[in-house]
Amino acid sequence: MKTLNTWSIAAMAALGTVAAAHAADPIKIGVIIPMTGAFQSNGKQIEAAIKAYTKAKGDTVAGRKIEFILRDDRGAPDNANRFAQELIAQDRVSILTGFGNTPAALSAAAFAAKAKVPQVIMVAATSSIVEKSPYIVRTSQSIPQIASVIGQWAPKSGPKTFVSIVSEYGPGLDAEEWFAKTVEAHGGRVVEKLKVPLANPDFAPFLQRAADAKPDALFVFVPTGAGGNFMKQFIERGLDKAGMKLVAMSDLTDDDLLNNMGDAALGAVTGGPYSASHDSPENKAFVAQFKAVNPGMRPNVVAVSAWDALELIYRAVEETKGETNGDALISAMKGQSWNSPRGPISIDPATRDIIQNIYMRKVERHDGELYNMEFETFPNVKDPAH
Repeated sequence: MKTLNTWSIAAMAALGTVAAAHAADPIKIGVIIPMTGAFQSNGKQIEAAIKAYTKAKGDTVAGRKIEFILRDDRGAPDNANRFAQELIAQDRVSILTGFGNTPAALSAAAFAAKAKVPQVIMVAATSSIVEKSPYIVRTSQSIPQIASVIGQWAPKSGPKTFVSIVSEYGPGLDAEEWFAKTVEAHGGRVVEKLKVPLANPDFAPFLQRAADAKPDALFVFVPTGAGGNFMKQFIERGLDKAGMKLVAMSDLTDDDLLNNMGDAALGAVTGGPYSASHDSPENKAFVAQFKAVNPGMRPNVVAVSAWDALELIYRAVEETKGETNGDALISAMKGQSWNSPRGPISIDPATRDIIQNIYMRKVERHDGELYNMEFETFPNVKDPAH
C-alpha cells in the first residue's frame, strides 16, 4: 500500500522508533485521496501540492515533526471509510485530510467525528458536507458558493434563457439548484434541466436536447476530467457556431487539463475561486514553487486547496503549541484568515467552511498556453446554503 514514504521528503525521515517525550513524537496526518480511477487528477494534484508545501515550509511545526500517511481510495467511498478507520485506530493519526469527492468525505465523517479527529476537506464540494460533523473543516469550495455567483453574473451578461446540464450526483444537483435559484432572482430563466449519468457520460444526446430547446446559453457542471470530452462534443455539434453561449463551473476548464483541450476551449466562460493565472505575488510564488517541485505540472484549484489545507493545519498546530487534541485543533482553525495564492480567504467560525473570492474567467491563449483569465471578482463569498 502506497504511503508518502516514497516521496523521500524530510517530513518522513529519521524518526526514532521510541520518542523521548510526547513533544518529540511526529504529528501523523492521514491523506485519503484518489491516486487511481476516475478522480485521479485530484489525487495527483494533492500529492504534488503536499510535496511543494513541505519543501517550501518545512516539516516541523511547534517543535514537532509532521508525518503524512497516504492511502489511495480510488475514489470509492467504501475504501475511504475503511482507510479512515485504519488510520485513526491503527496509525493513530491526529488529522485526516484529502477526500477527492463527496462520497469519500461523507463516508469517513461518522467515524472521524466519534474519534474527535479533524477532517480537513481538500476537494469535496457538496454544501452539506460541513454539516455532517463538527470536526469537518473545508479549504476547497462549495458548489452553491460558485453556482450562485454565476447565476448573478450570467443574465447580466446578455443571455436570459438557459438550459442546465449537470452530472447526476451531489455536486451536480447542488449546481443545478443554486444556478436556477439565483439566475431566476436576477432576471433569467432556466427552460430545461438535464442530468447526465456520472459513469461513462455521453453528452451528445443531452447537447441535442439543449439545442432543440434553443436557449440563449448553456450552464454546465461536470467533474474535473470530463470537461475535455464535453467541450469536444459541444464543438462537434456546432453549438458554438449556432451562437449558443456557454457558462460553466470552473471544473469544465480545469487548469490541470486545459492545454489538452486545445482551441475548443477558447472563449469558454467559467466561475471559480482560482486560476493559475491569478495576478498576485502569493500566486506567482506558489506556481513557481509547485512547478519547481513537480516538473511538467500546472497547479489547479485542487492544488491550491491542498496548499491552503496544510497552511490551516500548520497554523492550528502553532496556535495549540503542538497539542493535537481534536477540539483544540478545530477551535484553532475557526476564524483563521490569510492571503492565499487565490486571494484573501478565511474559515467561517460558524460553519467551518471557506469564505473566498469567486472570479469570472474566460479561456484565452497567452504565451502559447491556454489560461482561465479572470475578468470580474465577487469578493468574500460565503456558501449561501448554510
